[in-house]
Amino acid sequence: MYSFDFARPTTVADAVAALGQEDAQALGGGQTLIPTLKQRLASPSTLVSLSAIEEMKGVSADGGTLTIGGGTTHATVAAEAGAYPALAELASNIGDPAVRNRGTIGGSLANNDPSACYPSAALGTGATIVTNTREIAADDYFQGMFATALEEGEIVTAVRFPIPEKAAYIKFMQPASRFALTGVFVSKGADGVRVAVTGASNDGVFRWTEAEEALNGNFSADAVEGLAAPSGDDMINDLHGSGAYRAHLVKVLTKRAVAKANG
Repeated sequence: MYSFDFARPTTVADAVAALGQEDAQALGGGQTLIPTLKQRLASPSTLVSLSAIEEMKGVSADGGTLTIGGGTTHATVAAEAGAYPALAELASNIGDPAVRNRGTIGGSLANNDPSACYPSAALGTGATIVTNTREIAADDYFQGMFATALEEGEIVTAVRFPIPEKAAYIKFMQPASRFALTGVFVSKGADGVRVAVTGASNDGVFRWTEAEEALNGNFSADAVEGLAAPSGDDMINDLHGSGAYRAHLVKVLTKRAVAKANG
Protein backbone atom coordinates (compact mmCIF):
# COMPACT_ATOMS: atom_id res chain seq x y z
CA MET A 1 0.00 0.00 0.00
CA TYR A 2 0.89 3.65 -0.31
CA SER A 3 0.86 5.78 2.84
CA PHE A 4 -2.31 7.73 3.61
CA ASP A 5 -4.01 9.67 6.40
CA PHE A 6 -6.99 8.13 8.17
CA ALA A 7 -10.15 9.87 9.38
CA ARG A 8 -13.04 8.31 11.33
CA PRO A 9 -15.86 10.86 11.58
CA THR A 10 -18.93 10.20 13.71
CA THR A 11 -21.48 12.20 11.69
CA VAL A 12 -22.44 12.39 8.03
CA ALA A 13 -21.65 16.12 8.00
CA ASP A 14 -18.12 15.50 9.28
CA ALA A 15 -17.64 12.69 6.75
CA VAL A 16 -18.67 14.95 3.89
CA ALA A 17 -16.25 17.62 5.12
CA ALA A 18 -13.41 15.09 5.33
CA LEU A 19 -14.16 13.84 1.83
CA GLY A 20 -13.78 17.39 0.59
CA GLN A 21 -10.01 17.05 0.99
CA GLU A 22 -8.01 16.45 -2.15
CA ASP A 23 -7.82 12.76 -3.14
CA ALA A 24 -9.86 11.65 -0.11
CA GLN A 25 -11.83 8.42 -0.47
CA ALA A 26 -14.66 6.92 1.58
CA LEU A 27 -14.12 3.56 3.29
CA GLY A 28 -17.14 1.42 4.11
CA GLY A 29 -16.40 -2.15 5.15
CA GLY A 30 -13.28 -2.22 2.99
CA GLN A 31 -14.05 -5.52 1.32
CA THR A 32 -13.22 -4.11 -2.11
CA LEU A 33 -11.16 -1.02 -1.33
CA ILE A 34 -8.56 -2.66 0.93
CA PRO A 35 -7.57 -5.30 -1.67
CA THR A 36 -7.45 -2.51 -4.25
CA LEU A 37 -5.04 -0.57 -2.05
CA LYS A 38 -2.92 -3.67 -1.47
CA GLN A 39 -2.58 -4.07 -5.23
CA ARG A 40 -1.66 -0.38 -5.51
CA LEU A 41 -4.53 0.25 -7.88
CA ALA A 42 -5.65 3.23 -5.80
CA SER A 43 -3.65 5.80 -3.84
CA PRO A 44 -5.96 8.13 -1.86
CA SER A 45 -4.32 10.76 0.31
CA THR A 46 -6.94 10.21 3.03
CA LEU A 47 -9.23 7.31 3.84
CA VAL A 48 -12.46 8.45 5.46
CA SER A 49 -13.96 5.55 7.41
CA LEU A 50 -17.75 5.57 7.68
CA SER A 51 -17.85 2.82 10.32
CA ALA A 52 -18.42 5.14 13.31
CA ILE A 53 -21.46 6.97 11.91
CA GLU A 54 -24.34 5.50 13.91
CA GLU A 55 -27.00 7.46 12.01
CA MET A 56 -26.10 5.39 8.93
CA LYS A 57 -26.76 2.04 10.61
CA GLY A 58 -29.86 -0.04 11.24
CA VAL A 59 -32.85 -1.70 9.61
CA SER A 60 -36.45 -0.55 9.96
CA ALA A 61 -39.78 -1.44 8.35
CA ASP A 62 -42.55 1.12 7.97
CA GLY A 63 -45.67 0.03 6.12
CA GLY A 64 -44.54 -1.46 2.85
CA THR A 65 -41.00 -0.07 2.90
CA LEU A 66 -37.80 -1.49 4.39
CA THR A 67 -35.12 1.12 5.09
CA ILE A 68 -31.51 0.08 5.64
CA GLY A 69 -28.76 2.47 6.70
CA GLY A 70 -25.84 2.68 4.30
CA GLY A 71 -23.39 1.64 7.03
CA THR A 72 -25.33 -1.49 7.96
CA THR A 73 -23.37 -4.72 7.65
CA HIS A 74 -24.50 -7.71 5.63
CA ALA A 75 -24.77 -9.73 8.85
CA THR A 76 -27.16 -7.18 10.35
CA VAL A 77 -29.30 -7.16 7.21
CA ALA A 78 -29.43 -10.97 7.31
CA ALA A 79 -30.50 -10.91 10.97
CA GLU A 80 -32.90 -7.95 10.99
CA ALA A 81 -34.49 -7.69 7.52
CA GLY A 82 -37.15 -10.30 8.27
CA ALA A 83 -39.83 -8.05 6.79
CA TYR A 84 -38.20 -8.75 3.41
CA PRO A 85 -37.14 -12.42 3.55
CA ALA A 86 -35.58 -12.56 0.07
CA LEU A 87 -33.27 -9.66 0.92
CA ALA A 88 -32.33 -11.14 4.30
CA GLU A 89 -31.48 -14.45 2.62
CA LEU A 90 -29.40 -12.68 -0.04
CA ALA A 91 -27.37 -10.94 2.69
CA SER A 92 -26.86 -14.20 4.59
CA ASN A 93 -25.10 -15.74 1.57
CA ILE A 94 -22.66 -12.93 0.78
CA GLY A 95 -19.06 -14.05 1.22
CA ASP A 96 -18.13 -15.67 4.53
CA PRO A 97 -18.77 -14.58 8.15
CA ALA A 98 -15.76 -12.22 8.13
CA VAL A 99 -17.04 -10.47 5.01
CA ARG A 100 -20.63 -10.31 6.30
CA ASN A 101 -19.52 -8.75 9.58
CA ARG A 102 -17.43 -6.04 7.90
CA GLY A 103 -18.97 -5.35 4.50
CA THR A 104 -21.83 -2.85 4.26
CA ILE A 105 -24.76 -2.40 1.91
CA GLY A 106 -23.74 1.20 1.19
CA GLY A 107 -20.22 0.17 0.31
CA SER A 108 -21.48 -2.55 -2.01
CA LEU A 109 -23.84 -0.23 -3.85
CA ALA A 110 -21.30 2.59 -4.05
CA ASN A 111 -18.72 0.25 -5.56
CA ASN A 112 -21.19 -1.48 -7.91
CA ASP A 113 -19.01 -4.50 -8.54
CA PRO A 114 -20.41 -6.33 -11.60
CA SER A 115 -20.70 -9.56 -9.57
CA ALA A 116 -22.05 -8.14 -6.29
CA CYS A 117 -25.42 -9.29 -4.99
CA TYR A 118 -26.98 -6.11 -3.56
CA PRO A 119 -27.16 -4.24 -6.90
CA SER A 120 -29.51 -6.93 -8.24
CA ALA A 121 -31.72 -6.60 -5.16
CA ALA A 122 -31.88 -2.81 -5.46
CA LEU A 123 -32.58 -2.86 -9.19
CA GLY A 124 -34.81 -5.92 -8.95
CA THR A 125 -37.00 -4.28 -6.31
CA GLY A 126 -36.99 -0.71 -7.61
CA ALA A 127 -35.22 0.58 -4.51
CA THR A 128 -34.31 4.19 -3.81
CA ILE A 129 -30.70 5.02 -2.94
CA VAL A 130 -30.57 7.88 -0.43
CA THR A 131 -27.43 10.01 -0.22
CA ASN A 132 -26.40 12.99 1.86
CA THR A 133 -27.78 15.30 -0.85
CA ARG A 134 -30.58 13.53 -2.76
CA GLU A 135 -32.58 10.40 -3.55
CA ILE A 136 -31.81 8.30 -6.65
CA ALA A 137 -34.05 5.65 -8.19
CA ALA A 138 -32.23 2.37 -8.76
CA ASP A 139 -33.02 2.57 -12.49
CA ASP A 140 -31.01 5.81 -12.65
CA TYR A 141 -28.34 4.87 -10.14
CA PHE A 142 -26.48 2.00 -11.84
CA GLN A 143 -24.55 3.27 -14.85
CA GLY A 144 -22.17 0.47 -15.83
CA MET A 145 -19.38 -1.66 -14.44
CA PHE A 146 -18.13 -0.02 -11.21
CA ALA A 147 -20.05 3.12 -12.25
CA THR A 148 -22.92 4.84 -10.46
CA ALA A 149 -24.69 8.18 -10.39
CA LEU A 150 -22.80 9.16 -7.23
CA GLU A 151 -20.89 12.40 -7.48
CA GLU A 152 -17.53 13.07 -5.84
CA GLY A 153 -17.91 13.23 -2.07
CA GLU A 154 -21.48 11.86 -2.13
CA ILE A 155 -22.28 9.15 0.44
CA VAL A 156 -24.94 6.42 0.38
CA THR A 157 -26.66 7.05 3.72
CA ALA A 158 -29.61 4.67 3.31
CA VAL A 159 -31.48 2.42 0.90
CA ARG A 160 -35.27 2.16 0.79
CA PHE A 161 -36.75 -1.07 -0.55
CA PRO A 162 -40.46 -1.36 -1.35
CA ILE A 163 -41.42 -4.78 0.03
CA PRO A 164 -42.88 -6.84 -2.85
CA GLU A 165 -45.61 -9.46 -2.74
CA LYS A 166 -43.14 -12.13 -3.81
CA ALA A 167 -39.39 -12.17 -4.37
CA ALA A 168 -36.40 -14.48 -4.57
CA TYR A 169 -32.71 -14.37 -5.38
CA ILE A 170 -30.74 -17.24 -6.88
CA LYS A 171 -27.02 -17.07 -7.59
CA PHE A 172 -24.56 -19.48 -9.13
CA MET A 173 -21.62 -18.96 -6.82
CA GLN A 174 -18.01 -18.68 -7.90
CA PRO A 175 -16.58 -21.04 -5.25
CA ALA A 176 -13.30 -19.23 -4.54
CA SER A 177 -14.70 -15.72 -4.04
CA ARG A 178 -18.36 -16.56 -3.29
CA PHE A 179 -19.27 -13.74 -5.67
CA ALA A 180 -22.10 -14.41 -8.09
CA LEU A 181 -20.79 -15.90 -11.30
CA THR A 182 -24.33 -15.05 -12.30
CA GLY A 183 -27.24 -14.08 -10.04
CA VAL A 184 -30.89 -13.24 -10.67
CA PHE A 185 -33.26 -11.31 -8.40
CA VAL A 186 -36.97 -11.53 -9.22
CA SER A 187 -39.76 -9.58 -7.53
CA LYS A 188 -43.48 -9.17 -8.04
CA GLY A 189 -45.01 -6.03 -6.58
CA ALA A 190 -47.72 -3.45 -7.09
CA ASP A 191 -45.88 -2.01 -10.09
CA GLY A 192 -45.35 -5.38 -11.77
CA VAL A 193 -42.50 -7.83 -12.12
CA ARG A 194 -38.84 -6.89 -12.10
CA VAL A 195 -35.94 -9.17 -13.05
CA ALA A 196 -32.39 -7.98 -12.33
CA VAL A 197 -29.24 -9.85 -13.33
CA THR A 198 -25.78 -9.54 -11.80
CA GLY A 199 -22.46 -11.18 -12.66
CA ALA A 200 -23.25 -11.68 -16.33
CA SER A 201 -22.75 -8.42 -18.23
CA ASN A 202 -19.77 -6.19 -18.92
CA ASP A 203 -22.16 -3.31 -18.31
CA GLY A 204 -22.87 -4.48 -14.76
CA VAL A 205 -26.27 -5.21 -13.28
CA PHE A 206 -29.19 -5.00 -15.72
CA ARG A 207 -32.90 -5.68 -16.02
CA TRP A 208 -34.06 -8.50 -18.30
CA THR A 209 -37.08 -6.71 -19.71
CA GLU A 210 -38.24 -9.56 -21.97
CA ALA A 211 -38.58 -11.82 -18.94
CA GLU A 212 -40.41 -9.07 -17.03
CA GLU A 213 -42.97 -8.73 -19.81
CA ALA A 214 -43.55 -12.48 -19.96
CA LEU A 215 -43.82 -12.84 -16.19
CA ASN A 216 -46.24 -9.94 -15.88
CA GLY A 217 -48.70 -12.03 -17.85
CA ASN A 218 -47.89 -15.33 -16.19
CA PHE A 219 -45.76 -15.36 -13.05
CA SER A 220 -44.46 -18.89 -13.40
CA ALA A 221 -41.23 -20.52 -14.51
CA ASP A 222 -43.01 -21.72 -17.64
CA ALA A 223 -43.34 -18.13 -18.86
CA VAL A 224 -39.55 -17.88 -19.24
CA GLU A 225 -39.14 -21.19 -21.05
CA GLY A 226 -39.65 -19.86 -24.58
CA LEU A 227 -37.48 -16.76 -24.19
CA ALA A 228 -34.07 -16.34 -25.72
CA ALA A 229 -31.49 -15.67 -23.02
CA PRO A 230 -29.57 -12.39 -23.16
CA SER A 231 -26.48 -12.81 -25.29
CA GLY A 232 -23.90 -11.00 -27.35
CA ASP A 233 -20.62 -9.23 -26.79
CA ASP A 234 -21.93 -7.54 -23.64
CA MET A 235 -21.76 -10.77 -21.66
CA ILE A 236 -18.68 -11.37 -19.48
CA ASN A 237 -16.31 -13.92 -20.97
CA ASP A 238 -13.48 -15.00 -18.63
CA LEU A 239 -11.74 -18.03 -17.18
CA HIS A 240 -14.71 -18.73 -14.90
CA GLY A 241 -17.26 -18.97 -17.70
CA SER A 242 -17.97 -17.92 -21.26
CA GLY A 243 -20.54 -15.35 -22.28
CA ALA A 244 -22.74 -18.11 -23.69
CA TYR A 245 -22.54 -20.02 -20.40
CA ARG A 246 -23.53 -16.95 -18.41
CA ALA A 247 -26.42 -16.30 -20.82
CA HIS A 248 -27.59 -19.86 -20.21
CA LEU A 249 -27.36 -19.31 -16.46
CA VAL A 250 -29.48 -16.15 -16.68
CA LYS A 251 -32.42 -18.12 -18.04
CA VAL A 252 -31.97 -21.10 -15.73
CA LEU A 253 -31.62 -18.95 -12.61
CA THR A 254 -34.59 -16.76 -13.56
CA LYS A 255 -36.80 -19.84 -13.76
CA ARG A 256 -35.50 -21.07 -10.41
CA ALA A 257 -36.00 -17.66 -8.78
CA VAL A 258 -39.61 -17.48 -9.99
CA ALA A 259 -40.29 -20.99 -8.74
CA LYS A 260 -38.75 -20.11 -5.37
CA ALA A 261 -40.72 -16.87 -5.13
CA ASN A 262 -43.91 -18.85 -5.69
CA GLY A 263 -42.99 -21.14 -2.81
